[in-house]
Amino acid sequence: MSVPTTDHVGDLLYGEIEEDLRASVREVLGDKAPWTSVLAGTEEDAPYDAALWDAVAARLGCAGLPVPEDLGGAGASWRETAVVMEELGRSAAPVPFLTSAVMATAALLAAGERDLLGRLAAGDAVAVLAVPFSTAPGDDVPGVAGVPGVAAADGALTGEVAAVADGLAADVLLVPASGGLYAVDAADARRTAVTSLDMTRRLADVAFASAPARRVAAGPDAVRAGLLTGAAMLASEQLGLAERCLDDTVAHVKARYQFGRPVGSYQGLKHRLADLWTSITQARAVARHAAASVAAGDGDAPVAVAVAQAHCSGVAVRAAEECVQMHGGIGFTWEHPAHLFLKRAKADSIALGTADRHRAELAALVDLPPA
Repeated sequence: MSVPTTDHVGDLLYGEIEEDLRASVREVLGDKAPWTSVLAGTEEDAPYDAALWDAVAARLGCAGLPVPEDLGGAGASWRETAVVMEELGRSAAPVPFLTSAVMATAALLAAGERDLLGRLAAGDAVAVLAVPFSTAPGDDVPGVAGVPGVAAADGALTGEVAAVADGLAADVLLVPASGGLYAVDAADARRTAVTSLDMTRRLADVAFASAPARRVAAGPDAVRAGLLTGAAMLASEQLGLAERCLDDTVAHVKARYQFGRPVGSYQGLKHRLADLWTSITQARAVARHAAASVAAGDGDAPVAVAVAQAHCSGVAVRAAEECVQMHGGIGFTWEHPAHLFLKRAKADSIALGTADRHRAELAALVDLPPA
């Protein structure tokens, strides 16, 4: 079924279709990913929640939202995908949606790859773009354009990539190497778990020793498309996380009493929450503008993405920190979800480029001279 979309980059309001999608995703997450389940999963060895992934990616069809209908997708756009990212951010869901349904899918769409896209859209496979998770859209891609990285020779790859997000969850690794982007069966790579701050999105070091590979794209353009789209969608995840932290905090300070009155009635907390609400409102505008720009293929998408990441990273971290602090003693404990959001926010703040990195990129994009 085709999903109607809008190409209007300036439209920041989501309509009935997007809100219906949001409601469906939120219902599934509420049922299958309450924070207690997410917390329990951090103490297990599984790299992600396979049952939750099946529900979101396959049964709801969210993995195929931006994929054309003739490849088994929904024929929607990155705007609809951004709605899903907001909801996944609200729950810190331990699924490889950003890495597979966003970054890998965007890279394959740019490459014109069909067979693998169909598998990803159906939720039958997880593909991961094998770059360090800190790589920003404007960075030189390792292994391409003379940057040291994985080398390709005679249809095989040799080399290492550090700190790949969801590297342990991947069925297929999309590896930038000399000459372009290559698809490698994850079973042909050596993957080593890395101690990750955010245990809901785990990192792995990946090594290749003459691993059989198939080139799916020449040059760095497909990889850069994956990184740019990933950064745009990450802003939506950060927005959803910040909204969840604010909602939980407001509910707590209204219900928690000290000296015979709700702690939320004290002016100091009121002002902090009002400031946070204002920042989240601004984050909503820039995140949705970035999503719309990428969806429309707008020429200013790199500018919109840089603005979104420069702002949303800090807002998500501040919202999570305020959530911890305003919950008082319980907010610092393992038995409360606040630490899950703080860890995700901190990890997201250095993923796909730090806020400072995006500010520098923005300055270059708009020809702002260095200070």
